[in-house]
Amino acid sequence: MPLADTEWDLVTMWAQQYLLDTPAPHAVLAEHGFSREFIGALPLTAVSADNARALVRHACRDIEGQLRLLEALAAHDRLSVLPEGAKAAAFRDRLAEDLRAHRSQDVFRTCVLSGGAEVFIDRQDLRETLRSFVSDPHRSVLLVDGAQDSGRSYTYTLIRHIGQHHGFRPARVTLSPTTTADQVIRRLAGFVSDPRAGLAPPHPTELNDLLPSLDDAVHWIVGRATAVDERYWLVLDECDKLDASSDVWDLISQLALAVYEHAAVRGDAAPRLVLLGYGPTMRQLPYDVRGSVCWDTARIVQPDDLHGFFDQYFHEYPPSFVASGTLRGASLAELVDEAVDEVLRAAEAEGGDGDGASYMRRICTAAEGAIRVYRSL
Repeated sequence: MPLADTEWDLVTMWAQQYLLDTPAPHAVLAEHGFSREFIGALPLTAVSADNARALVRHACRDIEGQLRLLEALAAHDRLSVLPEGAKAAAFRDRLAEDLRAHRSQDVFRTCVLSGGAEVFIDRQDLRETLRSFVSDPHRSVLLVDGAQDSGRSYTYTLIRHIGQHHGFRPARVTLSPTTTADQVIRRLAGFVSDPRAGLAPPHPTELNDLLPSLDDAVHWIVGRATAVDERYWLVLDECDKLDASSDVWDLISQLALAVYEHAAVRGDAAPRLVLLGYGPTMRQLPYDVRGSVCWDTARIVQPDDLHGFFDQYFHEYPPSFVASGTLRGASLAELVDEAVDEVLRAAEAEGGDGDGASYMRRICTAAEGAIRVYRSL
């Protein structure tokens, strides 16, 4: 399970306090097992806070680097004896599990994410669309549409999982009827720039002519996302919630075009744009972008989808009583049927509570509960 941004903030603080609070950062990093090539690529200075941020950014380029950093921190003699040392060790173990999955699984087909805490059911077409989207540098925009409560936003769960294994970071902004272009720009700017650097994008409303100003702000964001070490996917979620007159529609068009243009110059270093809840009846993207778009349509999970999900899960991670040989193939099929029935009953029962959760969310919650039960047997 990848670490959240707040958890990386904690790792950055540990790196500053326990690895880089020294006048000789190169030597200390070498003592803790970092390679000469890795250390040589770091822009180390006399400022420990800057060095810590540079170390974390460089380590986050791949799972191996993330794990190497957490191993060094968890083993540090001063940190390991503190209560925070247990947290560092837990982070290390999570990343070790990510690396194991990265090396042993087709991460596009993974059905249980985040160390078993999240599920991703079916969406075989999406999985292959994402595989193509990741591998093809000429694709710069992904659109996901579908009926309400079909799991369009749920797509972000799989994108976040794949990003951990393919070296990109999804930066999501969830839209609403009152969202403005200025709000989206500032939120995206917060993702792609270092907040400590004090950089701010051009303000779209500071000039009399909105569109040229908006274009400048968009190119600033895409340029920043291209220049930094991390690779970004800019995700706008719940596009269907926007008001028809919202200026965010202009922003989306400008973003799609800017991402497309930066990709032509910077290739895979340029960010990608993902629009969730963006249907074919909505405002069309710029004509130039049409050849770089991938499209997926979400649909509500059916019993057959659940059956396929649990069949894959129980064959990949059979409960202990199955793995021990006390149950054979026929009984495993019965176990799948039982799990599907349990999830459907639970999802229908929760729907009667009036809690407001969508059917898709209730299905996922019930499936995660079923997995916890079977893992405990």
